[in-house]
Amino acid sequence: MEVNRFAIQIFMANMKKNKTVAIYLIAAIICLFLSACAINNSAIQTKKLIAESADGTRIAYGFSGQGETTLLFVHGWLCDHKIWQPQIDYFSSNYKVVWLDLAGHGSSETDRQKFTMSAFAQDVKSVYDKVGGEKIILVGHSMGGPIVIETARLLGKKVVGIVAVDAFYTPLASVPEEAKMAFLEKLKKDYPSALEETVRSMFAQSANPDLVNSTYQNMLAADYKMGISSLYECIKWNSQKEPSELKTFSGKLYNINGAPKGDEKALHNSVVLISGVGHFLPQVKAEEFNAALETVIEKIQSSLKNTHNPALNRTQGATGSQMKLFSQLAPCAG
Repeated sequence: MEVNRFAIQIFMANMKKNKTVAIYLIAAIICLFLSACAINNSAIQTKKLIAESADGTRIAYGFSGQGETTLLFVHGWLCDHKIWQPQIDYFSSNYKVVWLDLAGHGSSETDRQKFTMSAFAQDVKSVYDKVGGEKIILVGHSMGGPIVIETARLLGKKVVGIVAVDAFYTPLASVPEEAKMAFLEKLKKDYPSALEETVRSMFAQSANPDLVNSTYQNMLAADYKMGISSLYECIKWNSQKEPSELKTFSGKLYNINGAPKGDEKALHNSVVLISGVGHFLPQVKAEEFNAALETVIEKIQSSLKNTHNPALNRTQGATGSQMKLFSQLAPCAG
């Protein structure tokens, strides 16, 4: 112990004699430390940038990874890109992964007057215009489902697949528009308590209470005016456009939904179910969701290969079996 202390004293004395060496040494240590943090934290490596939407709204976005296929993640009502962090981390090793905060959400501007699904789609397009790509798979959670459908119309053949996450073919689809509008009025009158009730209904009973509470607080912090406007516009889209749009994009659309009780049945043959989770499956059951999404991506890529080579078996590349289902009430789970 005394020898070590003596060595340290000699080292410090030498450093005092040569301050320049000391400064360089300290700087080198700091650089090594920061480099190690960056290597171990993929979120830090993600680039954060700004795109300008069609109406001039500044949209925060970022991307990480690289690959022939681009995965573009679109969050849902009152959320932001952070809901996708487990997916950003996981898929960036094999794909170019792109995320954004829709107008009025997260770090993006909130000056828009009407938050329609088509206006949100312009946000997504503005980000695509920055990052580019010839093979785009759009992934939309909740309200992000209608938004990626609208985006697919804007981007055309560049979109090779659409993945809706707890957005379509859920029990909420059978709820009359009048009931949804009644909820909207309830939200206007008592926003905090109505929102809390709704958020809690989006989770399975087994969900971590801390995650439920933090999700509610994050959603409550979003812009109120945007929340009311976007929910109204989403309800309109569901009742007026959803049936026809699901038919139009049936060849490209895949659905991953939650099954909170575990005994739910898929409401459509395009639905993959994840058991024991409610509306926020990308967060709550990230590993199972990532596996399901990876299987869907493989199917999309296989179908592209078969398009170029019709002789191939059209089922080639499909891995895994369909998991069991869900559908928890959510404001725009369609």
